[in-house]
Amino acid sequence: MIESNPPGAEAVVAFIGLGSNLDDPAMQVRRALEALDGVHDTRVAGVSRLYRSSPLGPPGQPDYVNAVAAVETLLPAHALLDALQGIETLQGRVRGERWGPRIIDLDILTYGERRIEDERLSIPHPGIAVRPFVLRPLADLLEGVAELPGLGRLDTLLTACPGGGVEPL
Repeated sequence: MIESNPPGAEAVVAFIGLGSNLDDPAMQVRRALEALDGVHDTRVAGVSRLYRSSPLGPPGQPDYVNAVAAVETLLPAHALLDALQGIETLQGRVRGERWGPRIIDLDILTYGERRIEDERLSIPHPGIAVRPFVLRPLADLLEGVAELPGLGRLDTLLTACPGGGVEPL
C-alpha cells in the first residue's frame, strides 16, 4: 500500500537527527542540511547548534558531530525516509557495522504527532529518550515543555537521560 498525503494537505513538521564522525563531520552535517533543504516539497524550518558527542558504538571511533533539523514537509513519512537515505547515499554512506563510524546518518526522529511502526520505520525514533546527542539539539528547537509523541515532555526526558560527552561546538 502506497502512503500518500491527501491533496491540499498541510505540511507536517518532522524532526531529523543528523550525525557524522568521518571526513570532516561538521562539513558533512552542513552538506546534508543543504541537501535536505533541496528535497521536493520539504523545507528546513530550523536547525540546532552543532554538538560534539562521544560515539555510541564500538570503541576507537572518532567523536561525532550531531544536530537536529526541523523540516516542514508534504512528503509522507516513508517518502521522507527514502529522501534521507538518498542524501546518505550521495554523501557516500556505506551501511556496515551497527553503530560504527559513518560519513553521515540521517534519522526521522518525529513526524508530526504520528506514531509509525513497520519493517522500515519506527516513529518516534526508539532511541530518542536515551540519547543526549539527540535531546540536547532538540531542546535548541523546542521549548522544554514540548511533548514528544508517545515519549513525554522534553525537559523531563533531558533530566532523566544519562549525560555524557555532549558539548556544543
